[in-house]
Amino acid sequence: MIRSATVHDVSRISEIINSHAELGRMLFKSYAQLYEDLRDFAVYEKDGRVAGCCALAIIWADLTEIRSLAVDDAYRGQGIGRRLVEWCVDECRRLQIRRLMSLTYEQPFFEKFGFEVVNKDTLPLKVWSDCVRCPKRDGCDEIAMVKTLWDVPMIVMPTTAPTPRGVSIPVLEYVEE
Repeated sequence: MIRSATVHDVSRISEIINSHAELGRMLFKSYAQLYEDLRDFAVYEKDGRVAGCCALAIIWADLTEIRSLAVDDAYRGQGIGRRLVEWCVDECRRLQIRRLMSLTYEQPFFEKFGFEVVNKDTLPLKVWSDCVRCPKRDGCDEIAMVKTLWDVPMIVMPTTAPTPRGVSIPVLEYVEE
């Protein structure tokens, strides 16, 4: 069964994620990070025990990121990772967000769901906010993959962000040196 994570799940989520992080498969997550991002997390519960987890972070109006997808080694090979990815896809459809991305070492796994490899430079800078904490930041070997949900309509974005009434935004003069 997949459900939204609660504060009672944080220690188990940490255990699962950090066991994979010790092997270099993903980033470590502190309790503080997990509590802060808890609303993004779903867990797969089997026989009353959390067997896997994942987070779906909204990056922009048309992009989400699957983060911290991990399954306890004792439960691997039972389709739990597949079900968690399917939950993410369903959640994107519910939110009407057209694209999902993942930074991964598991390219064949994500290809099964229609994710395609993309150049990392095509992704927004916000995606890289976790990279400052990564020991591999100067030599990142993760693979960027994106899936487009063609049945979700494209969002039409305004060309400029609205400015609240009564607020003026100063414009700096350009000075040649």
